Amino acid sequence: MAIKAVFFDIDGTLLNDRKRVQKSTLQSIKSLKEQGVFVGVATGRGPSFVEPFLENLGLDFAVTYNGQYIFTRNQILYNKQLPKATIYRVIRYASSKRREISLGTSSGLVGSGIIGLGTSRFGQVVSSVVPRKWAKVVERSFKHLIRRFKPQNMDSLVTIMRQPIYQIVLVATEGETARIQEKFPQIHVTRSSPYSADLVSKGQSKIKGIERLGDLFGFELSEVMAFGDSDNDIEMLSGVGVGVAMGNGSATVKERAHYTTASNNNDGISKALSHYGLIHVETDKSFKSSDDNFNKVKDFHHVMDGGTIDTPRLYDSLEAGHRSDFKVEEIVEFLYAASQGNQAVFQESVEALHRAVDKAANKVTSKEHPETPLVGEVDALTDLLYLTYGSFVLMGVDPKPFFDTVHEANMGKVFPDGKAHFDPVTHKILKPDDWEERFAPEPAIKRELDRQIQKSLKRQ
Repeated sequence: MAIKAVFFDIDGTLLNDRKRVQKSTLQSIKSLKEQGVFVGVATGRGPSFVEPFLENLGLDFAVTYNGQYIFTRNQILYNKQLPKATIYRVIRYASSKRREISLGTSSGLVGSGIIGLGTSRFGQVVSSVVPRKWAKVVERSFKHLIRRFKPQNMDSLVTIMRQPIYQIVLVATEGETARIQEKFPQIHVTRSSPYSADLVSKGQSKIKGIERLGDLFGFELSEVMAFGDSDNDIEMLSGVGVGVAMGNGSATVKERAHYTTASNNNDGISKALSHYGLIHVETDKSFKSSDDNFNKVKDFHHVMDGGTIDTPRLYDSLEAGHRSDFKVEEIVEFLYAASQGNQAVFQESVEALHRAVDKAANKVTSKEHPETPLVGEVDALTDLLYLTYGSFVLMGVDPKPFFDTVHEANMGKVFPDGKAHFDPVTHKILKPDDWEERFAPEPAIKRELDRQIQKSLKRQ
């Protein structure tokens, strides 16, 4: 399963608590872009708030207002207005319940001073330091204090609603969510804050917006990795190929995600991308190759083995034998595929392989070897690598997408605790229970082969 697109929630995910994008995240986005991976945001924020991120970070697209408004740096791809009758009913409901309300236009949220302050940098910082168990008390006290000085003018909202409205934000406790949903069955209620609810059209969501982009740009939900921390991220994280919960996320979000990374203040995005092998994170004690495929495999061994070798050294005969066993198994699988299921042909191929090994052994032992053993090992492995590329050349197959697919499948063998698990008897790497469903490479390999075949036919 190759990841073709990565999406970030903004508050609490792409941004740290100081409302800045961490340096490690900037480097990660650059690395993803260099590999041809689409990068976007999926947020409850509006387009005017998000536009600078697309420009400054070089993002490909944005799903805003929880799927109601989707755009790139060059064009609006999709937008869906809330019906005027629905907006009016919600305004009247908010007025009768004395609830602050804001309307989401293409230029931003308009209406409530409380909501405006809550979504500001100051309000977000205050929210991040207030314990969740105090949330209801703080909300009630804050709302009452603001009303004493500046009550909301609901009549002005009726004027504002004449322009296109894509989302409604209503001050409401988490306990009121079900009641609001029951009152307005034609809308979808979601939350990104303990103090307010986001109201969008029924059937709209972040993941629906991502799915729309996939239809346009050629990727499936199974080929998406998404990051989030709030309740309005749950559907997205549980529905994509890899859903990553931030360490600062809610317990519910972490339960529904496939993996939990570090917090938004502690390089959570880069650590998760490295964990799944999408980027290579350099360390002071480890060298980086100009061959990015090598770096990915090195990351795999770092996770599986707890460390890697950074000074050239010689394999002894026992260790070299184990490494050769792995290669021989793949060669036999290659021969089996070439036999196309004919057992007689396969058996003949295996016997020919035995004869080839005997012939090679005689050839190697019959000549002098002035090179050192280390030079000999490196020379042989390099020839194997070159011959493998040559096999792909003669097949007319671009191996890079398949390498990425197999690499991600191997990284998928890491368990949710972030560690590799080994069979106590054979010491082979174990696979998580859902590995076949989520990471088995064969379906993705077939899709990519079909794509390469169709592309080649168009060139003819």
